[in-house]
Amino acid sequence: MSTCLLQNIFRIDVSLTNGAKRFTLMKRSYITFITSALALTVLLFPATGNSQQAAVNNAQPDTPLLKISPLKAMQNFEPATDEEYEIGPGDEINIDVAGYPELTGKRTVGPDGRITLPVTGSIQIANQTREKAAKTIQDALAAYYKNPSVTIGIDKYGSNRILILGNVQHPGVLYYDSTPTLLDAIARGGLMANSTTRDGIPEKCVIYRGNDQALTVELKQLLQSGSSMADIRLRRNDIIFVPVQQQDFVSILGEVQHPGAQPLTPELNLRLAITQAGGPTDGAGGSPTIHIVQSSTNKTITLSWKELMTPNGGNEVTLHAGDMVFIPKSGFQKFAAVVSKISPLATLAVFAAP
Repeated sequence: MSTCLLQNIFRIDVSLTNGAKRFTLMKRSYITFITSALALTVLLFPATGNSQQAAVNNAQPDTPLLKISPLKAMQNFEPATDEEYEIGPGDEINIDVAGYPELTGKRTVGPDGRITLPVTGSIQIANQTREKAAKTIQDALAAYYKNPSVTIGIDKYGSNRILILGNVQHPGVLYYDSTPTLLDAIARGGLMANSTTRDGIPEKCVIYRGNDQALTVELKQLLQSGSSMADIRLRRNDIIFVPVQQQDFVSILGEVQHPGAQPLTPELNLRLAITQAGGPTDGAGGSPTIHIVQSSTNKTITLSWKELMTPNGGNEVTLHAGDMVFIPKSGFQKFAAVVSKISPLATLAVFAAP
C-alpha cells in the first residue's frame, strides 16, 4: 500500500514539475512575443517631428538582394559581335533600285535621319539596318513603281562615332569604319603619362551610353589580369570619360541638361552637382525624385526635389567617389531597371515614383 502511495506521489511530483516547466516556457514565449510586438510597433509607427530625416531614407528592397559581378556587368553592356549596324545621320549610303537607274545613286543621311528620293520625297531610315532601310525605301517606292527591288550599301560611316573626354591628349570625336573598342579609342585619344602612371594607362574610365547608362571600367586591373574585356566593344555615340589619375568624381545621369561626370571637390554637394549639370529637363516633371546610387555601399538614397530646394536641403546626403545621381523621367514607375543600368553593382530594388 505504501509502495503504491509513494509511486503516486512521485507521479504527481513529476507532473507538477513538468507543468511548472511548461508554464515557465509559456511565460518566456509570451514575454518574447510582447517584446517583438513592441519593437514592430516602433518600426511601423516611428515618432514624428523629424521630417527632414524621414525625407531622405535608404531604400529597402522588397526582394532578395542581387549583385552582379563587374565582369558580368561588362558582358551585358557590350554589344554582340554579330550586332548589325544601324544607319544614322551622316552616313553615306549607296541605293540600288533594280531597273530604275534614275533612283539609283548615293545619298547622305541628313541630321534628321532622312534621305530624299524623286517622287517619294523624304524617307526616314535612321536607326534601321541595311535590310530594314531597303524595305522602308522599297515600300515607299511601291506606291509609284511596279515591284521595285532595293538594296543598300554603306560607303562611309559618318555616324559611327564616339566621344572621348578627360585626361587624354586629343579629346574629341573619333570616327570608325568598324566596331569601335575601348583600347583603340583611348590609344587614339592619346595616353597622358605622369609621375604616378608612367605608361599613361588610366586606372579606370567610365563609358556613358545615352543619359541613363554608365559603366565604370577598372582598365589597368583588367589589363594586368589579361582579360579581353579591357578592349570592350563600344556602340555608336558612346562617351568615354578618362579621369585624372587619383581624381575622384561623381556621375549625374537621367533627366538633366548635361549628363556626365563631375570632379568630386570639397565644395561639391548634391544641389551644386545637379546645378552644374544644367538642372532637370522638362521630362523630369515639376517635382522629380532624385536617386543617389552609392557605389561603395551598394545602396540607393532617394530625395524629393521639394526637400532639396529647402534652405538646408540635401545636406543630409554626402557625395562619395563613384556615386551616381539619377533623375528619372516623370511618371517612371520602376527604378530597378535603371539601377541595373547605371550601377550594375548596386542593390536591385523597386521604387515607386511620386
